[in-house]
Amino acid sequence: MASVQDCLKCGVLLIVLSCAQGCGQSVPKGALALSPESLQDRQMQTRVFSTTDEAMLQTACAALLQDLGYQLDESETELGVIVASRHRDVTNTGEVVAAVFVAAMFGVHTAYSREQKVLASVVTRPIGDERVAVRVIFQHMVWNTDNQLVRNEQINDAEIYQEFFSKLSKSVFLEAEGI
Repeated sequence: MASVQDCLKCGVLLIVLSCAQGCGQSVPKGALALSPESLQDRQMQTRVFSTTDEAMLQTACAALLQDLGYQLDESETELGVIVASRHRDVTNTGEVVAAVFVAAMFGVHTAYSREQKVLASVVTRPIGDERVAVRVIFQHMVWNTDNQLVRNEQINDAEIYQEFFSKLSKSVFLEAEGI
């Protein structure tokens, strides 16, 4: 039985393919192919919990993200989706000095990194009758002093994901034990 999330993914894919075909364009060969790292990334980002209580897992994920300093931006429990973010100033003294030097020497404005937003997206989905998969993806975006997005990439540090799931496992255990 397909989940709502799987149906949504298929629907989006059909719309994209229909638009591409309707515009007289063909989908480039390999455009929908997954990279060789995709399976590794998915394994790093996903853990399966032996429980039927998906709502409890979602609550634990939301609480953990808040404990880690994230603000909950969106939550759709019916679909098993949580999106959270945290902001921080990433102004680097070296970049500022270089920008001032370039401006003084050449009269040219040079932007430097100013703000970073770390985004965490969590998706839960039941697997069979007795397990729930939790997938989290961390991403960071950096804006410069001209408010231009200069970096937008997925975080692929295995330690970050291991730490998240270790803390989540402890939280789930404590919740199950009523502690």
